Amino acid sequence: MPELTNPRAERVKAVRALAGRPVRERRGRFLVEGPQPVRELVRHMPDRVLDLVMTAAAIDRYPEIVAAARLGDLTVEVGTAEVLDAMSRDAQGVLAVARTWALTLDQLGQSRLVAVLAEVRDPGNAGTVIRAADAAGASAVVLAGHAVDVFNPKVVRATAGSLFHLPVLRAGHLDEALMRLRGTGLQVLAADGAGEHDLDDLLDAAAADDAEDRPDLRAPTAWLFGNEAWGLPAEDLAKADAVVRIPLRGAAESLNLATAAAVCLYASARAQR
Repeated sequence: MPELTNPRAERVKAVRALAGRPVRERRGRFLVEGPQPVRELVRHMPDRVLDLVMTAAAIDRYPEIVAAARLGDLTVEVGTAEVLDAMSRDAQGVLAVARTWALTLDQLGQSRLVAVLAEVRDPGNAGTVIRAADAAGASAVVLAGHAVDVFNPKVVRATAGSLFHLPVLRAGHLDEALMRLRGTGLQVLAADGAGEHDLDDLLDAAAADDAEDRPDLRAPTAWLFGNEAWGLPAEDLAKADAVVRIPLRGAAESLNLATAAAVCLYASARAQR
């Protein structure tokens, strides 16, 4: 039987309040909504879980989450659909509250592939890039400058659980991030539609072992991506070792941030293999 039945309870209100950044930062907690993100949280970071709430229907539908919770010594509380909906309209019957963690560049280790997001504000784009970086085998994602909060519920949902697979780090300024990345031996390639180098040409050169006088995609690389609306300003493009464009074969004027990031990250991942 459901343990949580009152959608107007103070505990329900406290969980719902985590949608706001000031509350998250003050309490050091954040929301994880939906079966896929919660499943990955419970599997990979059970020590971070403070509350795990599911409807009875979700418990029947997602037994693997319950099994993972048991392995992590976590308790699953049963709530009514009304309670889950009051906590979050995006829970789909499954919700967790987790402790936040530090997102400093000190956690950056030796890497072969990193995504750097400069001044990226859109939570859906940021979360999708984190997911793409995880899928491409990147070692980390760095958010530089005035970027979106990693623990924003929309970011967490868009990562589809990848937030719990690889380090996502914050840098107060892009210069700080690039200095640390170069210090670990990474070249910095900026993605821009007006780039001097064509990504397809670089892939061909890497495959032919002919990367002389051009960026080598086989080398450890940090890809730099700019804001959704205005991209990378000239002063940031100048900080990269090279600027690379993605060839557009059709009539589309450009690619959105997340798509461009996926293309570039996979190009490096392929060349490095």
